[in-house]
Formats: sequence, structure tokens, C-alpha cells
Amino acid sequence: MNKSNYPITFFNAIIMIGDDMVIDVHKILNYFSYNSVVILSFFFISLAVYILNNITHGKSNRRIFSSERDHLLNPLTYIRLVTHIFGHENWEHFMSNFMYILLIGPMIEEKYGSINLIKMIALTAVVTGVVNMLFSKNKRILGSSGIAFMLIILSSFVNMKAGKIPVTLVLIFFCYIMTELKAGFFGRKDNISHISHLIGAICGGIYGFYIF
Repeated sequence: MNKSNYPITFFNAIIMIGDDMVIDVHKILNYFSYNSVVILSFFFISLAVYILNNITHGKSNRRIFSSERDHLLNPLTYIRLVTHIFGHENWEHFMSNFMYILLIGPMIEEKYGSINLIKMIALTAVVTGVVNMLFSKNKRILGSSGIAFMLIILSSFVNMKAGKIPVTLVLIFFCYIMTELKAGFFGRKDNISHISHLIGAICGGIYGFYIF
């Protein structure tokens, strides 16, 4: 078999193995579907930010991908109100959030639409950042846990019937929200931003009931 008969291009790559076998990568990729544009893009952006943070030894998270009380004349203060959801401290932090986001997110995106989901994510990020700036003096927040909690609450509204409160919503409220309230107000101090979880859950409930 003449390998020269198989041109290699960026979009239709052909890998030659030995003299008798070829693998059409483009054909293989056709078996996969980028089924949730917003959620998958969110994942890959956050993954890139995680890699960048490791390369820069934490500088990128501190300067761009985290939010804290800062000078109002600093333009980065407003940018960080959104970008903090892309930063994560370590791999465990990253995966613990995206296990929920990747599991629940595509269903939410299919129901509410990609544009609405972008709005919900951005608004939740900004509200979380603003609340943290107002009520947490020296607390630096980062991570997508607030978005994960928003999606968890929104998932209870997927099959909601008019005028009915889903029992799943009630159960999720007690399982997640009450746990966060207990940990945030009565638990020992840790590096977990429980306020982000609560704000995300509240935003998810508001979106589900009143907005989208």
C-alpha cells in the first residue's frame, strides 16, 4: 500500500500504521457529538485555566481567575466578577464541580437553550462575586461550585407542572441547602465558599420559578 496516496490535512487527518492499515481520524471524530456547546465550552475553558494556573504557579488565579474585595477603580475588579468561575485550586476542586456540571448541564441547556444558560451562568457569577465583595472582607473566591448548585436546583424544574412544587426540589433543598447553611454558619472554618453554594442555589430557584 502506497502511503503517498493518502494526503494528510488538518481537518481530515489520516494516520498510517505499518503498510496495510490506515485510521481515518475524521471518520472516528464523526462518532462523537459536541452535544452541549455551553457546558462543554465551560469545561474546556476551565481546564485551560487550570493548566495555565499550574504553569504560572498560581499567579493567573490570583490575578484574573478569582474574586475578592478590591479597589473599585481597578478594571480587573469587574472582570473577575465573571472570570472567578473558571479558576480552581487543584484537580480535586475542578473535578468535584464538573462531575455535577457535566452530568446535569446538558439537560439544562437543552431545556432552557444555550443563550439563556449563558445568561444564567454569567448572572450567577456576578451576583456571587458582588455578595462576596460586600460581606466577606478578605475572602477570595474561585471555582464553579456556585454554578453547579444553580444547575442542581434548576434540574428539579425540568419536568415541573404548572402550579406544582416538585418534591425533588424539596428534597434537594434539605439535602444540599440545609447542609450548606449548617456548614457555613455553625461548622468549623474551612476554605470552602459556602456563600457561593447558597447564592448559586438561590439563583437556580429564582430562574426556575420566575425567569426562564
